[in-house]
Amino acid sequence: MLYALCAALALALLGLDQWVKHYVTVHIPLGEAQPLLPGLVELRTVHNYGAAWSSLAGMRWLLVAITGVIIAAVAVILIRRIVRHPVGVMAGFLILSGGLGNIVDRVRLGYVVDMFHLEFWPSYPVFNVADICVVCGALLGAVYYLWFYEKYDRKGGDHGDADAASGI
Repeated sequence: MLYALCAALALALLGLDQWVKHYVTVHIPLGEAQPLLPGLVELRTVHNYGAAWSSLAGMRWLLVAITGVIIAAVAVILIRRIVRHPVGVMAGFLILSGGLGNIVDRVRLGYVVDMFHLEFWPSYPVFNVADICVVCGALLGAVYYLWFYEKYDRKGGDHGDADAASGI
């Protein structure tokens, strides 16, 4: 049930990502902006030919390959149920959703459509829903690894039997 719920959420977020990208592409000319939350966030259409902070700009197929390898690795971890704790499972599905959202753009368009600009932090890069998914997934993955991995999913030792060992 956990996997089905996380997969449904990941698909919904992927759909939201693609819808928002389509919306800003159709309604906001490239480089222009419109307020979303005045003083906080505006929608600004940007084409990003690189990864985070435009790193590896112009290396479309290398970025597709790197993202593809990461997506495949996370998918294998989820399919083989190497990660079973809800925090780790959610982290994996968020990373899959965000990675797929951006790889679709790179393959289809040659760039990623970004749109969220933080007005209160003008030098921060413009980002999209897929980027939010990847960052939240990475943060949840760190939380999972630091606080839940040893107790629930580590190979050897109790391997998910921590409650049984403590007599609960």
